[in-house]
Amino acid sequence: MTCTGVAFPDGSTAVIKPRGKGDLRLLSIEERMCAALRVRPQLAVIEDDPGVFRGSAAKAIPMVQATVRLALMRAGIPYVLVNTKMLKLYATGYGASDKASMAVAALTYAGKTFTGDKGGDQCDAWWLRAAGHAAYGEPVVRMPKASMDALREVDWPSIPGAPAPVLAPPFPRQTRRRRKTAA
Repeated sequence: MTCTGVAFPDGSTAVIKPRGKGDLRLLSIEERMCAALRVRPQLAVIEDDPGVFRGSAAKAIPMVQATVRLALMRAGIPYVLVNTKMLKLYATGYGASDKASMAVAALTYAGKTFTGDKGGDQCDAWWLRAAGHAAYGEPVVRMPKASMDALREVDWPSIPGAPAPVLAPPFPRQTRRRRKTAA
């Protein structure tokens, strides 16, 4: 609840640093998200909560996630959740990359520099935006095939007035059937 990265449709990034203490920060996050949504993106790409946090983060991150999702729903903006591992696989080729590796990948592939205390939050937001553009056939960076394949695991929604997602799973997901055996 101390800092949330945001990427805008034009590629710029910012951080939302909430005011107040405790749960009052959620009101500040909602207020600032609503202000950020005035640019009316076609889709918001959100890093999914991996559910592995401990301590205060285990409580705070889901509350921030819920606040952001409510702001998006109230604004009528569709959103999709991208698993943290899939985002890191897309950006770096390694699903357990740290923020420094994500920043190196942004510099390598796009010439983008993210530095400072909150640069990692902005970098993650920038990669989420890049993933969304790639999923709909409008890549902002050229990525290796393995990186693009990582995005096939995301359930990209159809968006009215936008091209259909091009990153469908490479093959239909099948359920295993049990064979009947003669008794």
